[in-house]
Amino acid sequence: MSWQRPEIGSRPILVLGAGVLGRRIACSFAAAGYNVHIYDLSPECRQAGLDYVEGHKEEFNDVLLKTRRSHGSCTAFDSLNEAVKNAWLVIEAIPEKLPLKIDIYGQLDGIAPADCIFGSNSSSFKSSLMVEKVSDDRRALVCNVHYTMPPEVATVELMTDGYTHPEVFPFLTEVLKSCGMLPVTAKKESTGFIFNRLWAAIKREILTILAEGVSDPSQIDLLWKYMFKAQILPCQLMDQIGLDTVAFIEDNYIQERKLDGTLTVDWLRENYLSQGRTGDKSGKGGLYPPPSTANGCNGSSAKGSLYVLDVGLGANLKNIDEVATNGKILRVDPRTGKASPILTGLPMPDGIDVSESEGRIFWTNMGPSTSGRDGSVMSSKLDGSDVKTLVPSGDIYTPKQLVVAEKSRKVYFCDREGMTVNRCDFNGQNHEILVRRSAKTGDVDMTQWCVGISVDEDAGKIYWTQKGPSKASKGRIFRANIEIPKGETADSRSDIETLFENLPEPIDLEIDPATKVLYWTDRGEHPRGSSLNRASVGGEGVKRAAPEILARHFHEPIGLRLDRDNGRVFVTDLGGRVYAVDEDTKEKKVVYKDHGSYTGITVV
Repeated sequence: MSWQRPEIGSRPILVLGAGVLGRRIACSFAAAGYNVHIYDLSPECRQAGLDYVEGHKEEFNDVLLKTRRSHGSCTAFDSLNEAVKNAWLVIEAIPEKLPLKIDIYGQLDGIAPADCIFGSNSSSFKSSLMVEKVSDDRRALVCNVHYTMPPEVATVELMTDGYTHPEVFPFLTEVLKSCGMLPVTAKKESTGFIFNRLWAAIKREILTILAEGVSDPSQIDLLWKYMFKAQILPCQLMDQIGLDTVAFIEDNYIQERKLDGTLTVDWLRENYLSQGRTGDKSGKGGLYPPPSTANGCNGSSAKGSLYVLDVGLGANLKNIDEVATNGKILRVDPRTGKASPILTGLPMPDGIDVSESEGRIFWTNMGPSTSGRDGSVMSSKLDGSDVKTLVPSGDIYTPKQLVVAEKSRKVYFCDREGMTVNRCDFNGQNHEILVRRSAKTGDVDMTQWCVGISVDEDAGKIYWTQKGPSKASKGRIFRANIEIPKGETADSRSDIETLFENLPEPIDLEIDPATKVLYWTDRGEHPRGSSLNRASVGGEGVKRAAPEILARHFHEPIGLRLDRDNGRVFVTDLGGRVYAVDEDTKEKKVVYKDHGSYTGITVV
């Protein structure tokens, strides 16, 4: 029986499930210009899915298509009937529960257009197991469409349900290639498709090596990295996926192939899962110890990831006219050296911090013009979804470093051309100016430009830098009380103390509240500039020793973040590098580098 391609036109693709992979699948299609419907019963998941697609379409264009393209629409539904109306393709990305997949395919069969193709993103089940309630005609349009993790991994594996029209596969291959994906087709049904079978064999042998006590995870990953020049390491990846998921998938192979699980899943459950050690998500670690007790390989922090701002000025800028929309937020894993874009298309982001209590990122955008009020302060969830504007363009000039004050639930930030120190609530309310260095609108006195900011909530103090003109050695660092003295204003407060002056060009800074040691970057002239510095600022009115240079010869350093647990400081520079500097040895190591241009940094 012949098969007729569905007419696409403006017809939508339906993605069932707005979880981590579902929203990425939706984004890959919307970014390529296809209209997308998302169906999920959870209002929170539906909104998170929409937010993710809206916030990542440009990233998917850049990474997968290597070009910008007109985007398709994305709409979320809580009604399956409405969601599938006029759809030409459905991809299910719902939980790995076979009865659930069987039921929803049965429902869809009765309401989807007759030419609609059903694809399953399942990594565990063949699509032939899902067609129990599907008509014979529809079975010819059912197949597996298994994504990995776009845009970082672009592969998609296609596989028949045993009845699928052969012509469906070249058609879907063409569509997926138009989205920048790399599709391959299995020649027959196979549990685990192609790559997952290879990966399953690797996992199985690794677990056997560990169970027999032949080696440990770090040695296995070291050999793998050296032999294959790989950034993705197998033991680390199993921890990232979750050891419970690893065991669940292996159970399917054991059942189908009658394998012995004594030295694989049985050993894994006895030694790890029974103790709650499921990997990175558990907080108890997995094959590797939890991050807080790890030795800190390759400059890793006591926490998991670094969030880094690419201001958009680097060699990765394809068109100089697009500099104001080339900014990004990257999540860098110091253990693997891998970076993943969280948000793209930002207007020159500069300062970033995270509220762990809120699970949100906060950052500043300098905006395209330094002379206009086009800066902004924004926030999102850690995955880049649910983007919100706290301080809109029009209210602020050029916001720079930003820090979160958890106890008061405030964000503090400096406005360079505005020559002010500011704060607002986590939701953007109660925006107030704490320090104003010049009341003259349009003043170009660079000695009054406020750049870096740090807060010591326990001591009730704020610290900030005024960088001065470029390479002029007129930079200064100040301190004042958090609250304006009674009866005074931001313009007239009398409690401002000059801590250091005649510095090359101080930028971002951070106070260690426990030791009262202040750290700052300086992007000024060599040899004192382009450096990381520190000085004790304990006590008031006490003569202080000259600042100490902790490390130097950066490429215009901007951001810094203390890693107190491991005795190191992370530093970013405009030359596209992230460094870890050891406080004791002063050794400077490159944690990550590319062709970007980095400003703010924080640790999660």
